[in-house]
Amino acid sequence: MGIIFSMINSLIGGGQGVAEIVLVGCGCPLRGMGWYHAVQLLGGECPSGKLAYIVEPWFMGGGASGPGGPEFAEFQKKAEAEHGVKFFKSVGELPPVADGVKRLALISGRTSDNPRLMSESIEAGCTTIYLEKPGAPSVAEIEKMVEVSKTKNVPVLMGYNKNVCKYVSRVRDHASGVANSHVTFVSNNTYENNDASLGECFERNCEGMLKNMAIHELALLVSFYDVTVDNIESVTADKEFSSMQTLKGPSGKDFTDFDKIKFTIKTKTGKEVSVQADRCGGDTSYATVTNSSGEEVFRHSMPDEDDKANVDVLAAKYPGAMPYFFSQDPDYTTVKERVSNFCANGVEAEGVATLEVAKDTLKVAEYLVPLLQKQLS
Repeated sequence: MGIIFSMINSLIGGGQGVAEIVLVGCGCPLRGMGWYHAVQLLGGECPSGKLAYIVEPWFMGGGASGPGGPEFAEFQKKAEAEHGVKFFKSVGELPPVADGVKRLALISGRTSDNPRLMSESIEAGCTTIYLEKPGAPSVAEIEKMVEVSKTKNVPVLMGYNKNVCKYVSRVRDHASGVANSHVTFVSNNTYENNDASLGECFERNCEGMLKNMAIHELALLVSFYDVTVDNIESVTADKEFSSMQTLKGPSGKDFTDFDKIKFTIKTKTGKEVSVQADRCGGDTSYATVTNSSGEEVFRHSMPDEDDKANVDVLAAKYPGAMPYFFSQDPDYTTVKERVSNFCANGVEAEGVATLEVAKDTLKVAEYLVPLLQKQLS
């Protein structure tokens, strides 16, 4: 079996190995990040990985007859018939790994389930884990996951796709040539600016904006600007821009979160960088460079002009899907391909964040939340 699989890998991958991918947590078609990962993989966009299995506890269990259930069932039927993908309700139902196969788990479940799903995936024979942000609900839990990863000798790489984004690299390159430059990373989403829309958002993303939407920007700060809890000298909220609300979610419970936030961090090692995030800011994220006079001298957006044609094509192909899928489509592909190539062939996943980066990022998020809440109260 191992020889046969190696021959197939060689034929498919042009002499390179192909990772067997298990998607853990598909979610609802058009809305779930896991679903979009599956769409890209089934579309052949990651040559070093092949989607073989999908584990979906909710829609193959208690959620089968609820909202999104029929849509998932239709997606399952099509994926099985057209691509031979096998579906399971739990990770424990996966078949053993065949000889010569390198199995990769792409975990895109609920944040609270990630520690358990990571351990189960390792027990199921996965030799590499691709874990969606933020990795775990708390620093304590992610620290335990780091120890499990080390003990089991299974690398865990994170889905912080903005680490490999074109707009991030171009802004950083431009800033390096400007004396006393200042970079601001801006993240926007397309929620409607009303209590119902934001209340649903606050409940569904109850870990909070800094552990959810803006966690990508915090990962950039950790990765490229030496930002750690121990190295932060000061944090200053932009009170004029920022907003924090308490709203009722669909369950009727109250949830308090930022609907928009802007802040600047100065480090003890002399670096300074800003983050701005707005749940209702639109579908374009970007970064700016200002000079010592505060004048903006460079800006690059995601999507840029080169990417907008692809966004239009995808929006027409998947009407009703979350808009941010399309604007970040190339970066999702890049991260999956680099992680798949690492799993299958041992090629370094350049620029992809590790679980250690995720731990430091989560520490920064937990440090910032009460501090910013106090400044805005």
